[in-house]
Amino acid sequence: MAQVTQQEMLDAGVHFGHLKRKWHPKMAPYIFMEKNDIHLIDLNHTQAKLEEASNAIRSIVRSGRKVLFVATKKQAKEIIESEAQRLNMPYVTERWLGGMLTNFATVRKSIKKMSNIDKMEQNGTMATLSKKERLMISREKEKLQRVLGGIEELNRLPAALYIVDIKNEHIAVKEAQKLNIPTFAMVDTNSDPTQVDFPIPANDDATKSIALITRAIMDAVAQGLEERKYDKDSAEETEAVAAEAVATDEAATEAPAVAAEVMAEAPASNESTEAAEENAAV
Repeated sequence: MAQVTQQEMLDAGVHFGHLKRKWHPKMAPYIFMEKNDIHLIDLNHTQAKLEEASNAIRSIVRSGRKVLFVATKKQAKEIIESEAQRLNMPYVTERWLGGMLTNFATVRKSIKKMSNIDKMEQNGTMATLSKKERLMISREKEKLQRVLGGIEELNRLPAALYIVDIKNEHIAVKEAQKLNIPTFAMVDTNSDPTQVDFPIPANDDATKSIALITRAIMDAVAQGLEERKYDKDSAEETEAVAAEAVATDEAATEAPAVAAEVMAEAPASNESTEAAEENAAV
């Protein structure tokens, strides 16, 4: 996994924070200096925190669990959606529904409803409905697809959340905290880094900054997927070798028993032959 250099971060504007009057005091350890009334983020901390977050998220993905990517702000929507789709990970880019995690069973019902509408379209049931009913169902499907389309394949709670701008996505952060779900997030100078488990101090407003950090995290996810595939293939290969060894041992164990049976049958065969010859002579 290639490490993001500080020069790349500088070029992407990762170091730019908010105005001094908007800062959060708990971000003080991550601030390098103040210039023109704007806080500048210390990229040494950003680089270290990004590496730490990447290693942790890689381990989660390697275990076969899903990471939910959340970003509903305009600058991050397309980036999160395209990157999540590339690796087949769930995402939320339109609106975070209250209870999406804490009331996951109800959300799953809405997703099931969406899939039922798809089945109706495929098997021709929609064609038998009136024009007004078809229009109402189509509108409902569009609404569900827009809000829940990114988590359609999410069958259980995610193992972790990656969030862009925790101040904007504070509901998602609170729900994750309530369920003890680990959170990874880009944290700007106006946010509280203690609200998430793996804060990455970075500019969460610039498109280039969001793209750079998100792609680094996605590279870690991709590596985790590759390692999981390798582990799975290795396990299957080990099982095949073990099964072959067991079969060989069984064959080796059976061989002496078969030989003993053959040897036991041999004298009986000789006696039968001798008796037959005597009868023939008589």
